[in-house]
Amino acid sequence: MTASEPAIAKPAAVAPSDGPVLDPITSEVLRNAFVTAVDLMAEQLLRTSHSFVIHARDFSGALSDANGDTVAQGSQDVAVQVGTLHFSAKAVLDAFPGDICDGDVFVLNDPYAGGTHFNDVRVLRPIFDDGVLIAMAQSNGHWADVGGSAPGSFDTTAVEHFGEGLRITPVRVWHRGRYLADVARLIASNTRAPEDAEGDLLSQAEATRVCEREVLRLTAKYGREAVLAAFEESQAYVERVVRRRVGALPDGYWEAEDYIDVDPNQGDGLVPIRVGMHIAGDAIRYDLSGSHPAIGSFLNSAFGGTFSAIVAGTKTFFPDVPLNSGFYRPLLVDFGPPGTVVNASWPTAVTGFYAGPYEKIVSAIFQIWSEIVPQRAISTSFNLEYLLLGGRDVRRGRQGRFMYYDWMAGGWGGRNGKDGSNATASIFGVGHAIQSIEMQERSSPVLTGRCELRTDSAGPGEFRGGLGLVKEVTLTDGDGVVLSYCSDRARSVITGTGGGLPSCPHGLSINPRSAGARYLGALASRLTIVPGDSLERPSAGGGGFGDPLCRDPERVLADVVDDYVSVDRARKDYGVVVRNDPEDPDSFQVDDVGTAAERRRLRGHRVDALHADPAAVAEMYVNGELDEFDLVRQFGVILDWGSGRLLVRTTEQFRDIFQRRCVRFWPA
Repeated sequence: MTASEPAIAKPAAVAPSDGPVLDPITSEVLRNAFVTAVDLMAEQLLRTSHSFVIHARDFSGALSDANGDTVAQGSQDVAVQVGTLHFSAKAVLDAFPGDICDGDVFVLNDPYAGGTHFNDVRVLRPIFDDGVLIAMAQSNGHWADVGGSAPGSFDTTAVEHFGEGLRITPVRVWHRGRYLADVARLIASNTRAPEDAEGDLLSQAEATRVCEREVLRLTAKYGREAVLAAFEESQAYVERVVRRRVGALPDGYWEAEDYIDVDPNQGDGLVPIRVGMHIAGDAIRYDLSGSHPAIGSFLNSAFGGTFSAIVAGTKTFFPDVPLNSGFYRPLLVDFGPPGTVVNASWPTAVTGFYAGPYEKIVSAIFQIWSEIVPQRAISTSFNLEYLLLGGRDVRRGRQGRFMYYDWMAGGWGGRNGKDGSNATASIFGVGHAIQSIEMQERSSPVLTGRCELRTDSAGPGEFRGGLGLVKEVTLTDGDGVVLSYCSDRARSVITGTGGGLPSCPHGLSINPRSAGARYLGALASRLTIVPGDSLERPSAGGGGFGDPLCRDPERVLADVVDDYVSVDRARKDYGVVVRNDPEDPDSFQVDDVGTAAERRRLRGHRVDALHADPAAVAEMYVNGELDEFDLVRQFGVILDWGSGRLLVRTTEQFRDIFQRRCVRFWPA
């Protein structure tokens, strides 16, 4: 091999057993240097990406060793992508055995190979040191569109992946440093924004070069063997910490479940996601084998997205532990048979995994760990949702296509001793930035009329959930614009914990204050809208924690003053009677006598309300005598919120959940 010829990968390098033993200080310096290398990769991508979605931090990165095991992830990576990047690295190694060269760069987005969904495109660069493959740098970014039947590639009605976009199995896009423009064009041309797609590809590839530069700087300073030893020690350290902490917990078995709104193949009825967890010694075994078969929409998850949910849910209760493959080693997961909603196989549609199984698995894990570590207990948090609009931006002429891609903040669940966080990124998207409305309006013909905290959206409790938002936007200068809306929890409404009450349903409405108002629910795709159409949607608040009748009335009063809770719902949900000061209409005070009487009344009647005739309750809603808060919090009744049709089976299931998570904690 000549000095100018790029190296072909030798067998994967690992630290030799008789190699140098790192002293603790050097080991810690290198471990943090690896994280810094990934963070620098992230900063490069943030400043050079073309997609507004990536600029809003929907990306992640990883440094893997030569076996594909994750050594370090970034400190602000999107939560959903943790636990999946090592699968991508291993997929590349498996696809090109003995055929990986210095200067190569690979691309893939395959959910069935351990990825998340098709929009999450991973770019991987092998890192060579003196002809030896020592590591892989990976940049994962959410591309705004990867083709398929709907702009943004989120077709909520898809049942197979062919309607969801381009599936990229591991493919080489740079070979020995040479850019394979024909391959890149093939990928980019299958998207609705090919310039952005190729721009993001180039940006991600350059980001991996930054990580490569940092790793080679470390090998030059400390030596290759020391860096390889630090790769393994970084993972071994995390594994030791996790095993030690798990080993200190009691052995046992726990179960929890959460629900997706509906399987279109079956109609009325919630779809269960069941999670079992067994602690034995210093290992944790998760069991998802009892979950529902794959459903007739895109709300399914392949094994990569499911494993990510396991990791993210567990990691929440180990917040100070670094994240790499050492964290995964004590986690044993039984995904159950292929073909379920949590272990979907090709070609089942999986793009909506984030709103379906992912959020529900994390919620179930939170329930389990809240029992094991009650001082960190947390109630259910709001569900991620997306609004996507795509078409022609008239302001830019005939060729000006746009992609409006918006996710909402919402409320996290109430906690043991603390209220939930208001208007926070979702559990799925921890690491996401809240998108700039000004930048959205500049890049898309969409005007935001309001974006504000939604009064009463927080689940009531001794410690209430955080508040959600309500956002309204209007299409202005668009032509041929198509809408998709992707969420859940219109029926599987956020529930409380330990006696806390539910939050409120998700859902999208078109022209809500006009005669032609239409409620679309939590899923909609390929709907045409025209300039002047207004779109309004709330995000839910978090579930309440603890009995709301135990909340300090003065704290309820403070929430009324802040417009977090209305005077009406202060009485209905908390039993707190708040009156205006006659001398000052803007001043409120607690009626202590009225509050004591109201709380006695509620304690005597609130259980009975959950046995009221659902059909009669639904009729009162249709007649305007009750609202959706009354139905979900007082009566446990779920409707099709647009038509007012009673969902009989869903209501039965929701009332059962209510009994188990709320009523049984109320004093007799």
